[in-house]
Parts: sequence; structure tokens; C-alpha cells
Amino acid sequence: MDSSQITGLILAGGRGTRMGTVDKGLQLFRDAPMALHVLMRLSPQVGYIMINANQNIAPYEAFGVPVWQDEMQGFAGPLAGLQTGLIHCETDYLVTSPCDSPFLPKDLVERLADGLEQNNADIAVAVTGTGGTKQAHPVFCLVKASLLPHLTLYLQEGGRKFDKWYSSLAVAEVHFDDEDAFRNINTLDDLRKYETTA
Repeated sequence: MDSSQITGLILAGGRGTRMGTVDKGLQLFRDAPMALHVLMRLSPQVGYIMINANQNIAPYEAFGVPVWQDEMQGFAGPLAGLQTGLIHCETDYLVTSPCDSPFLPKDLVERLADGLEQNNADIAVAVTGTGGTKQAHPVFCLVKASLLPHLTLYLQEGGRKFDKWYSSLAVAEVHFDDEDAFRNINTLDDLRKYETTA
């Protein structure tokens, strides 16, 4: 898969309630906003990149990439962000990452793309662990842009759960050994904890 045919989407549209209703993506981490760390890691892996945000639009626009607000009203969650990304996606594929995961793998897109192609899937999802510790990370996914009507219908019917949405699709689970790469910084305590740790 040609990376120029993949658009990256940083999901920064949440309320940040676990961090005291602050905008997580704009919280400083190692001297830069968290979303900027994600941008710097994801942008070399894709042809285009954009941000989904529902507040503080101007600071995100200062990163120099397009910023889109949810088409759906009311902070409807990451699937609403994905839908917005698909509406504005001009490539065949869209890959997502949350704004609070500054350690995301530098080969995330390449491996998700391989998994999607090898399994002839609609969506590739990152997975860590095995057996009882297996965990899917659906906000790290690569999807076909053609899934927009399917997702829109699910949202219109009241669906909000990522895993329930893609349960009816052909899914490729792509295993990553480094669980820490998918660590997300949800609280101010996490922010302080990981400020100095690798």
C-alpha cells in the first residue's frame, strides 16, 4: 500500500474529563503539546494528516494542518471523529491515533496496512498482549475510506462503541509486541509520571 494514499487523523475531539476537562492534546508533555508529539510521529508515515478537535481550534490550527470539528453535535466520541475524518479524507485509506498517545509506533501505519492487505480486510486494528492479556486498541486503526456510509448509518442509529461498529466488518488484528507504545496519558498524574520515563 502506497503511504501517499493514506491520510492520518489525530483524534483530539474529546472533553478530557479524566484530566479535569482540559484539552488533553494541548497539555504540555516534554515541552510540547501532546498532540504535536503524535503529529510528529504519525506524519512521516502518511501522505496527508489532519486533526479532529471540538474546542480550542486555533491552537490546533497553529500546528499547520487542517482541523475539523465533529459533524455530529455533543462530543459523540471517537467514532464521530472517525466519521468526520472520513468525510474530509481524499485518499483511499484513513489511519487514526488519539492525541494522548505520544509513544505510538513509528511503523504503525506500515504494519496496519500489511495486515489489512494480507487479510483483505475493511479495517486493521492494533492489538497487544496474548491470551487473557490480549487487548485491542481500536482508536489505532486503518480503515477504507469507503466505509463512511456504513459508519454514518451506525452513528445515526445511536451506535457509539468502536468494537461493536467494526464487529460486522472484515477485521484484521495486527499484533504489536510493545504495549508501552500504545500507552495513553489520561490524567495529570500520568502526565507527570511519563514526563521523565521512557
